[in-house]
Amino acid sequence: MPGRVKTRLVPPYTFEQAAMLAEAALSDTLHTVLAAPACRRVLVLDGRSGRWLPDGFEVVPQCEGELDERLAAAFAAARGPALLIGMDTPQVTPDLLAVHWDGVDAWFGPAADGGFWALGLRKPDPGLLRGVAMSTPGTGAAQRERLLAGGLRVALLPLLRDVDTPADATAVAALAPKTRFATRMRKVAEGQFT
Repeated sequence: MPGRVKTRLVPPYTFEQAAMLAEAALSDTLHTVLAAPACRRVLVLDGRSGRWLPDGFEVVPQCEGELDERLAAAFAAARGPALLIGMDTPQVTPDLLAVHWDGVDAWFGPAADGGFWALGLRKPDPGLLRGVAMSTPGTGAAQRERLLAGGLRVALLPLLRDVDTPADATAVAALAPKTRFATRMRKVAEGQFT
């Protein structure tokens, strides 16, 4: 919804354009998840689903609270190994999501801004997320340290850049030019969505 998603893209984008870019990134992410091997695909959603939601997802409401609480609740709802990813890395591929749990307790995907784009837990434990300060340059390091302090064997996913700022949006679109997100970026740049 305009004014509720990707507000750090404003300006130079309008709230409506930021929402359109967020929808495209979400659509790319959901289609990638559909192409990845999984027993269950869950979308934890704040709000209503729209035409962007393909078949094959179980939708559960996102809880209230700070991001650490919302992520903890998402893991609490899992009934087994779970890999949680955000919606703002439209360049993610099915291969990156094809994690294996042999000898691994947690998967951690660091983000270029110091956060993380993916977190997987073999045995979902909400306590591993609660109290971690989110949306800071040290979030990723703090979350990874929490996993290690919990005695977990942590495997790393590649560093990715998520879309938070206009510079991020431009860079990610260039990295993945065939995505819905990149197409929407081009149309916004051409003035097709004002």
